[in-house]
Amino acid sequence: MAQDNDGMARGLIVGFIAGTIAGAILALLYAPKSGKELRADIKEKAKDVADDAEEFMARAKAKAVEIVNEGKSKSETMVNDARSRAASIMGDAQRILSEARNKGNQETGKNP
Repeated sequence: MAQDNDGMARGLIVGFIAGTIAGAILALLYAPKSGKELRADIKEKAKDVADDAEEFMARAKAKAVEIVNEGKSKSETMVNDARSRAASIMGDAQRILSEARNKGNQETGKNP
């Protein structure tokens, strides 16, 4: 499931960037400007797209770090809970074993 979300996110990023670039190029090509002005506009739009993509990637990275940290926290909680339960079970098992030994010794007449 997580891999599906990763693939969707990558597809969304690629589609966003490609659409932005295509739209900017088409808008510039159909605008009545000289070659020098057109090249300057293309350069400026390319810089804007790069800045937008960089900002988007920074937010995506921050979100990924947040998700990883949340997962670590949850796994630590689960491990601690499992350790606590295991310790409780071991204590119960030792108590039951001790009681069984005492009962067995009492029935055979031996003292522990």
